Amino acid sequence: MKTTFTSLHLFCGIGGGALGFQQAKEEWRGAVGQIQTVAGIDADPDGCADFERITGAPAYRMDLFSKEQYRAFHGQEPPDDWQEAGPDDIWRAAGGRSPDIVFTSPPCKGFSGLLPEKSAKTLKYQALNQLTVRGIRLCLEAFEDDLPALFLLENVPRITSRGAALLKEIKQLLNKYGYVFHDESHNCGEIGGLAQHRRRYLLIARNPQKLSNFVYKPPFRRVRAIGEVIGPLPLPNDPAGGAMHKLPNLQWKTWVRLALIPAGGDWRDLEKIDWKNYRFAYEPRKGAMGVGAWDEPSGAVTGAPGFGRSNSMQAISDPRLKLESMYPSGYGVQDWERHSQTIRSAGRIMNAPVSISDPRLKERGSRHPGVYRVESYDESASCVTGNRFGSGAPAISDPRTKFKDGTHGAIYRVMRYNEAANTITGAARPNNGAPCIADPRLGVEKGYTNKRQILDWDGPASTVTGTPDIQSGAQSIADPRLGCAPRSGTLGVQSWDKPAKTVIGSGDIHAGAAAVADPRVPADNERGTWIIVAEDGTWHRPLTTFELAMLQGFPELLHDGTPFELVGSNDARWRERIGNAVPPAAAKAIAETILRSMLAEQDGTWMMAAEEIWVKPEEQPEPAQLVH
Repeated sequence: MKTTFTSLHLFCGIGGGALGFQQAKEEWRGAVGQIQTVAGIDADPDGCADFERITGAPAYRMDLFSKEQYRAFHGQEPPDDWQEAGPDDIWRAAGGRSPDIVFTSPPCKGFSGLLPEKSAKTLKYQALNQLTVRGIRLCLEAFEDDLPALFLLENVPRITSRGAALLKEIKQLLNKYGYVFHDESHNCGEIGGLAQHRRRYLLIARNPQKLSNFVYKPPFRRVRAIGEVIGPLPLPNDPAGGAMHKLPNLQWKTWVRLALIPAGGDWRDLEKIDWKNYRFAYEPRKGAMGVGAWDEPSGAVTGAPGFGRSNSMQAISDPRLKLESMYPSGYGVQDWERHSQTIRSAGRIMNAPVSISDPRLKERGSRHPGVYRVESYDESASCVTGNRFGSGAPAISDPRTKFKDGTHGAIYRVMRYNEAANTITGAARPNNGAPCIADPRLGVEKGYTNKRQILDWDGPASTVTGTPDIQSGAQSIADPRLGCAPRSGTLGVQSWDKPAKTVIGSGDIHAGAAAVADPRVPADNERGTWIIVAEDGTWHRPLTTFELAMLQGFPELLHDGTPFELVGSNDARWRERIGNAVPPAAAKAIAETILRSMLAEQDGTWMMAAEEIWVKPEEQPEPAQLVH
């Protein structure tokens, strides 16, 4: 009884489909069936190298364009050493024998909704789309004397509209060779138990002469949350995750936007933010900046040389002070249409009104559908594609962005940790739709609404609680009874471009000019990696390329025990290949139901199952229904 079946993979990419087929095992009456990969065929040399490293099977670089299609796609004649592939090339790549299964996943860019309709109709992308037909025709001609039992064609769902004529041609071709077929879209997350929602089109054609049994649909599985996959992985930039587990260097304003977007939201939430009531605050350790009660014992005294540098008690709520505000106009923002206040020497925004509400920001139209998408840590990821993040968008502190209603919802989307992800794409930056997540693994608790709250002297107090620290809700008050003034130089801020004052032994900000006006605050367009804890206590950050591969269902470690890594060093190319890949878990689910039917066929058993039939002997039209 035959228990090992073979598969050939056209447009194989990095080998997601082949890996899933290899992982499939199915038992039938004591016999265990499996699928062996004969070879992969693809035009991308890096994709072929990845295929061989991930699957262990050979991959052959082969351009399947006809000469006419090559001219249309590239806009020029092929080079002298280019040869048009024919059926004999397919036959040799398959080892000179017919495989049991042919799995094709041709380029989907021309069918994808990410490509504008106008571009999709050009000769270039029409030529790319025609590979769907040419690949199947070459295989049918190559294995004409011993036709495979099954053909599978995987692509994006929009192929049914943009590629309707091509699908009709493919079905006529398969019908000519005696195949029965069925096609529909499915959610890879549901059949593979992924942590993302990924809808794909699948045409499956069965050769009744080789496989008389029905092929049944795989059972549905639970779509997992992002955190179930990402949670066990090391945090970004940890060497244990390999070269692909690094955060991109985004602009400072991008990190700010991500932090302000709520988990599960996207760029549209930026326009709802009450930006006037937001500010950045340093988040010290618990107990730091504690203020002791005047009439209670102090905590332990430590050797920390300054306030806020330790979690010991180093401040006291002294009732004997009567001090008015030194800088009443600090952080002032002046009106664009009014006269300026008096210009004085104070050059810092906290000391004087030296900021202005400048209305001269320019809009930018024609934004990519996936620009600045931020996804939640507890939801499924979006579909992986090969796009770059792109440039920045209007600053978050300005509510007048005036984005158009038609902008893609994936921009700046932050996914939740405990929910499934959207479809994984290859976008590389949040403004183009790269998935972001509300990562709760920083260990930062969500702040109380009364943290560092200062009560009005003339108003009632809030509810008195037992918490001792102002950062946890201990109450402070604006006490007007100050009767003394600090010494000259206390809390002094020195200029960056001038010599420092004499350094004294009590080098603390409360005893002298021990602070400096450091201009090195990140500019809006400065790139780097910053941790900004959002209001929900999580870190809203982009998903790394390594994490996208894990959400797509690839193994954390390769056969040699090293972290999953693709060939090359270009992050955009990595993401493109991951986004184009067939999720291995979904391919495994498809292969398992195929194995069940093929093993029963070998045993001479005609099998019936409770699952819905995928490919019936012939497609029967549905009976008309009476509508009441």
